[in-house]
Amino acid sequence: MKISFSVRNVPFLMGCLGMLLCSACQMPHSSNNPASPEEMKRQAEDLYQQAWTMLGEEYVDRHFNGQDWSTWKDRFKDKLKTPEDAYVAVQTMTASLNDEYTRFLPPREMHEQSMSIDSRLYGVGIQISLHGGKLIVLATIDDTPAKKAGLMPNDIITRIDGHETAGLSVEDAADRIRGPKGTKVSLTILRGAKVFTKSIERDEIKIHSVFTKPLSDKNIGYIRLSTFISEDMLSELDEALEKEDQKSALIIDLRGNYGGLFSNATEIADMLLDKGDIVAVVDREHQKRVRKAHTGVRYSRPVVLLIDGGSASASEILSGALKDNHRATLIGTRSFGKGLVQKINMLPLDSGLNITISKYLTPNGTDIHKKGIEPNINIPFTEENFKHHQDPQLDAAIRFLHHEKVSSVMTSQHRL
Repeated sequence: MKISFSVRNVPFLMGCLGMLLCSACQMPHSSNNPASPEEMKRQAEDLYQQAWTMLGEEYVDRHFNGQDWSTWKDRFKDKLKTPEDAYVAVQTMTASLNDEYTRFLPPREMHEQSMSIDSRLYGVGIQISLHGGKLIVLATIDDTPAKKAGLMPNDIITRIDGHETAGLSVEDAADRIRGPKGTKVSLTILRGAKVFTKSIERDEIKIHSVFTKPLSDKNIGYIRLSTFISEDMLSELDEALEKEDQKSALIIDLRGNYGGLFSNATEIADMLLDKGDIVAVVDREHQKRVRKAHTGVRYSRPVVLLIDGGSASASEILSGALKDNHRATLIGTRSFGKGLVQKINMLPLDSGLNITISKYLTPNGTDIHKKGIEPNINIPFTEENFKHHQDPQLDAAIRFLHHEKVSSVMTSQHRL
């Protein structure tokens, strides 16, 4: 895997828990010569012990959710006979931490995460997660089958090809939704009180991170950042800023952006700040490291950020940095609220382990975890807006940049 940001020569992941429903181009190579039972037992024990050691040395909570971590060292002694046994054992061990972001990745999931970073994927283009036992669409990737089919953040998937999703794990649901390019999957969606079914054809997912489009006011630039996961993001953004550089103001759209690489968030904040703190990272020793702006501002004119409940993690680092430094005005609805940083670890047999190693604070010292970031101006986006191709949040941003008075709108409707 390429590395795009490193403090200790490892990449950091800033993503909301969920699964990107894309099948990678090619799975890790598996040997045609099956291992002997003795070799499989050795591999399983080695994988488990490496995972136990990594968690013991790096997990952010030194109290390990109130348990004695040493008790896990030999919990499965002489019980692991195959790699699959080790996968279950490591998943059981990580589950004891009660941290949905610290998770074991079997070979396929580890490969897909790597492919996400490398920007080469296949599938339908949605990210899903479990909330309260319900399979939720967290985000849809721009210009993908799911986006074109009209799937939206907060949609609940109740059936996959006619089979109920109740009781399915994220991984099981992903297995049912995946399939070869050109084949179709039927998803039954609950949106509010409405139930409907979409048949979606799977396709190649081109993971572009940065999109521009002309606005009615040609003096205002618009850049949408759909994800922070791609290693190509900074070069894409640099090209976009070249196009928008002469505009009198800029709107950056982070709606539905569930996060990605820590480095992308901090580098983009650095492009927009001439000075000040970007983020503070607090590790398990309660040591605080502050990332400051230092490279010189890339764009100095007025900026508005659009955020919503799908703006998570790396999106919130950028939003918090620009809001606290009074560099941008945030318009939309409250962000998701993920204030943790994961380290991506390689394990034997092409598996991996994402470990929460620190939390982060905005420049003002705010812990946004499970709270989110409130916009300066609250503007909801409703299903009716979506149906009629309206974008009141973007409209409010344009009016704000025209120096018109734009006030927050309070609503009891479910936010999107």
